[in-house]
Amino acid sequence: MDENLFSVDQIEQLSIKEVHDLYKKYVNPGQVELISAFGFGWDQVEYAEEEKIVLKSGRTIYDFTGGIGVLNHGHNHPRILEARKTFQEKKRLEVHKNFFSPYIAGLSANISKLLPEDLNISYFPNSGGEAVEGAIKMAYKYHEGNRSRILCSDRSFHGKLLGSASVTKSPEVRFKFPQIPGVHEFKFGCIESIKKQIETLKNNRGTDVYAILVEPFSASSLTSSGEDFLKELRQICFREDIILIYDEVYTGWAKTGHLFNFMQFENCTPDILTMAKSFGGGKASISGFVAREKVFNKAYGNLEDSIIHSTTYNGFGEETITAIEAVIIIIEGDYLGKARELNTLLTCGLSKLKRKYPNFIQEIRGEGALMGLKFVDNFMLIKQFSKIIPSKMFKDSRFSQKLITGAVINYLYCEKNILTFFGSNQEILLIISPSLITSKESIDYFLKSLDETIEVGLFQLLSKFVKFKFSGK
Repeated sequence: MDENLFSVDQIEQLSIKEVHDLYKKYVNPGQVELISAFGFGWDQVEYAEEEKIVLKSGRTIYDFTGGIGVLNHGHNHPRILEARKTFQEKKRLEVHKNFFSPYIAGLSANISKLLPEDLNISYFPNSGGEAVEGAIKMAYKYHEGNRSRILCSDRSFHGKLLGSASVTKSPEVRFKFPQIPGVHEFKFGCIESIKKQIETLKNNRGTDVYAILVEPFSASSLTSSGEDFLKELRQICFREDIILIYDEVYTGWAKTGHLFNFMQFENCTPDILTMAKSFGGGKASISGFVAREKVFNKAYGNLEDSIIHSTTYNGFGEETITAIEAVIIIIEGDYLGKARELNTLLTCGLSKLKRKYPNFIQEIRGEGALMGLKFVDNFMLIKQFSKIIPSKMFKDSRFSQKLITGAVINYLYCEKNILTFFGSNQEILLIISPSLITSKESIDYFLKSLDETIEVGLFQLLSKFVKFKFSGK
């Protein structure tokens, strides 16, 4: 046995090449190939604060990914750090199944006070995928196994566990793993598609659908289900006694300018709501699903079934107090207002750029501080680089979209010190997802930098990126 274990100090002294080598050997060699195709794959972070990341080289990066939904509060919010520090200093109990947790009780009560109607009963696992799976299990148990079908949309993204991947139709989950039975698709935002599925999936006892899983706002495609769709769907689910589940893992906690996206509409409350991402304030791995009392009581509200769904780290003390503080900061700090202000600034600035570059920017999408751009496809221009690009790449129908968006992302990072990412649903979008504490000055700098990036021209952007990605230059 090799006892020369790395200490934390030794790990923090590793070079980026040494980190790559360790990843290749012990973590994921494919991940090295993917991330090192971009400039940020060759940099190391010293620390992060608010909307900025400081590299070991001394460069300061403007983080416009918002941690891919995790960092509504920005990096290392001081109140969240203080709450965790106090918890540690007082040696509070982390988790123990033989004692009631006042933190679980308090967090559940706080969430109930913020949500409409009788969304009162909460459970706190660790990831969005777990929250989705817990919601599906509760819906199935509500019907005591007497119904066997669940509906999800044709562009859904709900996670990568076996259960959550079964109800994910985004091409990002490209391999067909074993799936939970009875999964059927409907067309996103199309109520007639829902009605047709419910009618088709009837048996002699009525509909066989136990749950419908919906993203009120699809974070990976930046499209809304729409008010009319959600209202009619709510009535259908009441009428057919189908459990309506909303996935707001990404969009929850003020990201789209509403505490949860569905709350901008009346009479749309789900039976179960899932949440994660910024629920942990950027420091805690915690998620949640919240059920109506009648749904929980019928599914699990008896002694025999009271622990039929449980996890080891449910309600882990430090994670829970972090979520408590994170939620309070969102409310006290008017993060809903902040998201709307960011939306106004971004929508105005991006619209000007679209008018200035109609042959580059095809479409602007988004709500609140979750925005994105779809670029005009130019496959013929990309074919000019076919001598450098491996031929197998062209088999991917979305390759040209990926390459154009990737070229913009890489230029913004390498030349403008701005970090962005792309969404990989049916379409490839440049996602602009700043933390809600992002300043107007940072937004102005981003818009100016994006303008200067597009002004370089697509051929030059592609040339730089293709050489960097495929020839290491």
